[in-house]
Amino acid sequence: MNTRAFTLALIIAAMAMFMVYTFVEDQEKKLVQEYGVKIGVVVAKTDIQELELIDDQKVMMKEIPQSFVAPGHFKNIKELENTVATVPILKGEQLTKPRITPPGVKTGLARQVSVGKRAVSIMVTEKQAVGKLLKPGDRVDIIAAIDYATGRKDKQKVKTILQDVLILSTGMSMTNTIPMVGVTGADINVIKKMNLSTYSSYNTVTLELEPYDAQRLIFLLTYANAQPYLVLRNNSDSKNVRIQSTRLFDVLGDDAAEAKAYFSDKYKEGQ
Repeated sequence: MNTRAFTLALIIAAMAMFMVYTFVEDQEKKLVQEYGVKIGVVVAKTDIQELELIDDQKVMMKEIPQSFVAPGHFKNIKELENTVATVPILKGEQLTKPRITPPGVKTGLARQVSVGKRAVSIMVTEKQAVGKLLKPGDRVDIIAAIDYATGRKDKQKVKTILQDVLILSTGMSMTNTIPMVGVTGADINVIKKMNLSTYSSYNTVTLELEPYDAQRLIFLLTYANAQPYLVLRNNSDSKNVRIQSTRLFDVLGDDAAEAKAYFSDKYKEGQ
């Protein structure tokens, strides 16, 4: 092996690396002089839709030259906790204060209701709301027990009242993951601390309905004294099917004849 040639090659390589490093460093200095030092700002990690809740899954930190920093930029992700985008923000864009707002009147529920539809809220329990695992954006069927002949078990029935109904909100959590409507002042600080990904402390569910269906539901709640059940369905399943009502005899199956005979005797005309 030619030691002298190898040593010379190493020296040349080292000089080349030094020259490249010097050139790069010189270019960086020129860039700093021209555009300023790099500053960490918050940018969108993915496209963010209007009125979409911002969390650490949608944003990230990025260093950019000072000259390219937008006015009203955010310096850390924590400042954006549970805020809402007022306009669409594209992936890679800086998040700035004019484009972000805390939950409030401007991010309210009205903007989420489809034209021609109505928003109606109902009280629910854990049993009625699929263990309170329902989330805004889910779709449900509404089933209720009807007792129009008060006390007559042979006339009682369970019926699917409405199908493929959109849930606009569960309590304070709204579609597009907006956490609150109409909050002002100190209440905002409370809402911003909510763990929205596991939010289940709600007692109401707001549904989007056709105006006539809204009337039907309110009639059911007011005069039929029925507590509706929300039955979760796959969001891709939008097909409405004809479902007959279920009565006591349907549940009894083979024993239905015995029950029919019992009720026939019990409610004979004149008794």
